[in-house]
Amino acid sequence: MTFTELKHSFQRRLSDLYPLEEINTFYYWILEDVLELKRIDIKINPDQQIDEMKLETIQSCLNRLEQEEPIQHILGYTEFHGLKFSVNKNVLIPRPETEELVEWIISDLKEESPKHILDIGTGSGCIPVALKKHMDQHRVSALEVSKKALDLARHNAKTNNTNVRYIEQNILETDELPQDIDVIVSNPPYVKLAEKEQIHKNVLDYEPHLALFVDDDNPFLFYQKIIELAKKRGRSTTIYFEISQYLREDFENLMQYLDIKSVEIRKDFKGNDRMAKLLVNPD
Repeated sequence: MTFTELKHSFQRRLSDLYPLEEINTFYYWILEDVLELKRIDIKINPDQQIDEMKLETIQSCLNRLEQEEPIQHILGYTEFHGLKFSVNKNVLIPRPETEELVEWIISDLKEESPKHILDIGTGSGCIPVALKKHMDQHRVSALEVSKKALDLARHNAKTNNTNVRYIEQNILETDELPQDIDVIVSNPPYVKLAEKEQIHKNVLDYEPHLALFVDDDNPFLFYQKIIELAKKRGRSTTIYFEISQYLREDFENLMQYLDIKSVEIRKDFKGNDRMAKLLVNPD
């Protein structure tokens, strides 16, 4: 089978599941990984025959794509903020919106004197690793309830040559945070259980529900707990959150309820309200 024939096979078999642009992305990403070729080499040699053993591996990947398994799980990694991260079913796949949250923090803190940053609910470790990689002067810690997720996060910190301190802990069962924390960042669960039916199969069937869903009657459970723990310390703390685009008004109401007066909400690259920065116990 040639490159051109294989590409047509990808398009034919996946056309009911994904838009054409995404199918072509899958095609090149898998070929680049399996064949260890650059995209330009694939494009300029459309009639090149593919080795049979390599083709079997590629066809296996295509079969898994037909089951709507995420491409990142099939390959075992993804890129986030220019870095390579291993991913599996125990962690959320890092999203572009989270990259924007990281960019915001880096923009604010890159020239600052050393601070202690805590990521709550770290998952794959993409946030603390990216922050430490770009701002080595800061001390970075990360908290996570899942041991399997922490094992992967530690692996990602090691492969990206960064020093991040990881803590196995349930934030909802935490009574106090370390006194020396200056900055908190979190992308906590915020999808209501009632919204499950709207979630795409490749997320619902392959990513951890623990990191996705909250009870319908309390979607801000994690946000409120984190803010209350920060307030309890009595010292100035900056908090960065990823938020649901559908709950901006409810989020602002929570800020009023918790008497948080310094709040900034930003839109992502799609124009959705997806990030928030707030100051707790301002000096």
